[in-house]
Amino acid sequence: MKHIENNKNKKPSLTTRFFSFLKNIGLGILNFFLKVGKKLTSGIMKFFNRFKDGSIGTKLSHLIMGAGSFYHKQFIKGTIYLTLQFGFFYLMIKAPKVNNTPIGFVSLKNLVTLGTEPGDLWGTIPTDNSMLMLLFGVIVIGVIGMFLAAYSSNIKSSYKADLDKRSNKKPTSFKQDIASLLDERFHVALLTPAMIGILIFTILPTIFMILIAFTNADKEHPSGQILIDWVGFQNFALIFADTGEISRRFLPVLGWTFVWAFFATATNYIGGILLALLINKKEVKMKKMWRTVFVITIALPQFVTLLAMRSLLSNGGPINQLFVTIGLMNPGDPFEILAFASNPWIARIAIILINVWIGVPYTMLMTSGILMNVPSELYEAAQIDGATKRQAFFNITIPYIIFVTTPYLITSFIGNITSFNVIFLLTGGLPRAAGGAIAGETDLLVTWLYKLTIEQNDYNLGSVIAIMTFIITASATLISYRRSKSFKEEDAFQ
Repeated sequence: MKHIENNKNKKPSLTTRFFSFLKNIGLGILNFFLKVGKKLTSGIMKFFNRFKDGSIGTKLSHLIMGAGSFYHKQFIKGTIYLTLQFGFFYLMIKAPKVNNTPIGFVSLKNLVTLGTEPGDLWGTIPTDNSMLMLLFGVIVIGVIGMFLAAYSSNIKSSYKADLDKRSNKKPTSFKQDIASLLDERFHVALLTPAMIGILIFTILPTIFMILIAFTNADKEHPSGQILIDWVGFQNFALIFADTGEISRRFLPVLGWTFVWAFFATATNYIGGILLALLINKKEVKMKKMWRTVFVITIALPQFVTLLAMRSLLSNGGPINQLFVTIGLMNPGDPFEILAFASNPWIARIAIILINVWIGVPYTMLMTSGILMNVPSELYEAAQIDGATKRQAFFNITIPYIIFVTTPYLITSFIGNITSFNVIFLLTGGLPRAAGGAIAGETDLLVTWLYKLTIEQNDYNLGSVIAIMTFIITASATLISYRRSKSFKEEDAFQ
């Protein structure tokens, strides 16, 4: 019996947990596509049912937007839908040009070819701008998506009017629709502009960036001078190749990125909690003053603090001058801490310690607010049960703080993975790595991405790094949050 119980209590091996993790990811992806397929099938069935069961106006709405609205005497709504259709076809067919690059339906063809005219050496025949063609192709896809949403709305509106008539109700007027959007459907009025903004400023730029990763858009193929081509997964294969900077530096940079994110998060989180607990102790006087002292570090812009610390710790900075003055070092032999440190771990540890000064006050303020709002009933119940102050602290205060701050902890970790200012302003990614690589010893994935794109013009490799960073951060966020108690037991402290 004991042997059976020990087997039950025995934790699965690391290999078993790893394969279980991969299995869960695979099942999650499969379920996602199954749900998408189910939604798509359901949408197609509804589309055909509306055409089959709808009135003449609804059937015409499948060809002429607004026809159903005119049929039901909703003239303002019908005019809006018809104007959208005319405007869409005018934009797509008329195909205006920007920088000699046409947009419209022709952009879809250009998205496939990325240009066919290589130009000539004398400039009499300009080279097709492949990057603009890629950009306009993505924009046109977004415009088509928004048009299809309006097209679907036009059919749904007409079919709803059909149902109202069948129920002996009068179809809603434009004024009533506006009143509904400002009342029971107010969420639609607020979310629609937000969704359009997300599409324009987030989704479409992300798609554009992802597509660049499948091209040869680098410094050897400047846009507007040499045609860019699709290369498939060739850029991704470079990560696993034996030669080249991407393959040599990806794992070291990725490893340091995780080390930085872990210690930067842990030091700020633990340090902020300890500082808040210390300031909130009854024995500590002038609590407001102590909080104000640390809030000043937040009020000061972060880049000012970082540049000041870089100047203080530079080779000719005040700290090195002080060491020379008191005889701890020779004038010509400064103690190199950041960008020119002989050992990269000296620079890395210095960055983490400087980041503590910047990040701890945020956690301290947040934790102070949490400590003031811990339910007093929990302490009263613990006191009745005979718990000591130490037991109440470790069984109520600490679990409550961790429970409330788990989302902050996760977002802080992800934010540190993509942290740019601290590394860029303190060291610029230096010290240099062996072999003259672009990615220095303190570079994170995001600063490496900056160098590849802005400094080296290797947009394709930069896009690969950006995609890998996104996959890592998105996976870490979803997995860690879904496994946290804040997600599983959100009502635990209510």
